[in-house]
Amino acid sequence: MLRNYLFIFLLFYSQIGVAQSDSISSPDKAIKVVVSKGDKLTYTVLKNNLVLVSQSAIAMDLENLTTGKKFLTTNSKVKKRMRQSVNEVIISPIPEKRKNIPDIYNQLTLQLENNVSLIFRAYNDGVAYRWETTINDSIIVRQEIAEISIPGNPRLLFTESVKRDNQDRFHTSFEEPYSNKPLDSVGSLNLIFSPLLVSRADGLRLLITESDLFDYPGMFLSGDSKTTLRGVFAPYALEDTITGGEFKQWSVSKRASYIARTTGKRKFPWRVIAIANTDKELPGNDIVYRLASPSSIIDPSWIQPGKGTDEWIIGINLFNVPFKSGVNTATYKFYIDFAKKFGFNRIMMDAGWSDYDDLFKINKEIDMETIAAYAREKNVKLSMWTLAMTLDRQLEPALQQFKKWGVDFIMTDFMDRDDQKMLNFYTRVAEACARQKIMVMYHGAFKPAGFGRTWPNAITREAVLGSEYNIWSEKPTPEHNLHLPFIRMVAGPMDYEPGILDNATRETFRPIGSKVMSSGTRCHQLAMFVIYESPIQIFSGNPSQGLLEPVFMELLGSIPTVWDTTIVLEGQVGDYIITARKKGTDWFIGGMTDWTARQFSLDLSFLDEGKYKATICEDGINADRYGSDYLLTTNMEFDSKKKLVIKMAPGGGYLVRLSKAD
Repeated sequence: MLRNYLFIFLLFYSQIGVAQSDSISSPDKAIKVVVSKGDKLTYTVLKNNLVLVSQSAIAMDLENLTTGKKFLTTNSKVKKRMRQSVNEVIISPIPEKRKNIPDIYNQLTLQLENNVSLIFRAYNDGVAYRWETTINDSIIVRQEIAEISIPGNPRLLFTESVKRDNQDRFHTSFEEPYSNKPLDSVGSLNLIFSPLLVSRADGLRLLITESDLFDYPGMFLSGDSKTTLRGVFAPYALEDTITGGEFKQWSVSKRASYIARTTGKRKFPWRVIAIANTDKELPGNDIVYRLASPSSIIDPSWIQPGKGTDEWIIGINLFNVPFKSGVNTATYKFYIDFAKKFGFNRIMMDAGWSDYDDLFKINKEIDMETIAAYAREKNVKLSMWTLAMTLDRQLEPALQQFKKWGVDFIMTDFMDRDDQKMLNFYTRVAEACARQKIMVMYHGAFKPAGFGRTWPNAITREAVLGSEYNIWSEKPTPEHNLHLPFIRMVAGPMDYEPGILDNATRETFRPIGSKVMSSGTRCHQLAMFVIYESPIQIFSGNPSQGLLEPVFMELLGSIPTVWDTTIVLEGQVGDYIITARKKGTDWFIGGMTDWTARQFSLDLSFLDEGKYKATICEDGINADRYGSDYLLTTNMEFDSKKKLVIKMAPGGGYLVRLSKAD
């Protein structure tokens, strides 16, 4: 294997010997990017002299709409080179992983002909490049060439688009299970979502994604040869039709021969390769956030993270209540009381509160004024579901009405594509919501790609196969759940909607729409509130069951949703993870495992000096047979010198809250 790497390394240098080349290294000197200009413009990425990405072609195929001039950057000469070193700290107003984010990198800018620049950054945990144009006129991006050639035929972990009837392959909700395949088995017919994880035999990991994605289509990946992935972009949407039955949406009926039509003075998205020595480095990697544009909201203090309820997954199947449950006033008042009791700061009114096609046509079983007044009395905020097509049509008046009801958070749903036209819908909604001081979550959505740094009120989004799939499938297995922190979550926060309270083993799980259960234990679900990042966490369990277990619900309600510090203590993609997060003086440690029972002895030396009182929720002795079995203990004492022993049942989990003792 070493001989193979040496051969590739020497071959690479023999090739660039006849070409013009520039290089840039990470601040710690371990990672190096070499940019070569010969017949093609290529880049190579090395770590400790191992070739991670071999010579890969990149280019922009552009057309000036005023002059009609067409040019490919491959043919452009380098006119000027500029270097920069940055060592700063980003203070996140909505800290998903940590409040203070070190932003330390070296940057190389190559100014090319035709008012185009190519920018590379090298961090200690990854590399990225982007294009920038300073053309006075509007332009068409005919195509972007983005190759990633990876030696050694590593295994890839990815999700991909599944072709729908009567729609092209670029229509997808970005919600699929993970595949694990060698690179040479991925072909041009595979349309892979990013992020994608490259798993090398030597343990090094590459996570491929993008950041700062605005006014431009998202990047898919396909196999271009047995060693190369290439970027694939949805062509520009020229015509839309309306499809769908109950939930209508836009569907592209005609696409252009180009991928984007945009201003000539702009920065294009970052192409990102996060690099990790081990799996456990991935969940804490925030390179996507660092690369995103700073906030467009001057004062984001009105943005309030927290937890909310949602009734849709359980089908509002309440029990032990003196009213007929459903989409009605009594049910939502019940949810408000539940939220107030256990420390949630909002409830979601999901699909059905209004006509899907008219947000002003309220369900006749709902008295919105009564619900709004009751929520204000209890100091609980309202959140509203909307259909994207309807919200777009009624955007400004709807947001004004929401504001009158005390709504501070909305969901919009069923976009199911990421071409340029749809990307601009996301920005338009985020900007309009910001004017009304309303947060927004996108469902039927692509990954965040740093959007939440630029629009912090766009506080979370779906782009994940989450809890709702328990209704009709067996897809959200513990293994699937343990791919998410290492792959999808690196691209930004995700609305998985954990907290299902009916929990099953592998043998007893059944998808039952009217009585939804989860695959794995109760503690597996509980730990998601610590391990999965989402500044607004949506509890999807049945509140009637929660009321029967008040001590458990009080613990769940106490878990923060934003964090000062994050440490991933243990982790292996698809198998297990243990994450420690700090908020104020308290620490929360969450653990999850696949269908293999596991035990860990954790070093707590990261704790501050002094004693901590522990509240522990762990799999019960019978959790391997009855998934809802758990043991909750309080007032145990720990300090930084003690070991914490974690035992998890098959499909299990663990959660401990460590509160500073007086």
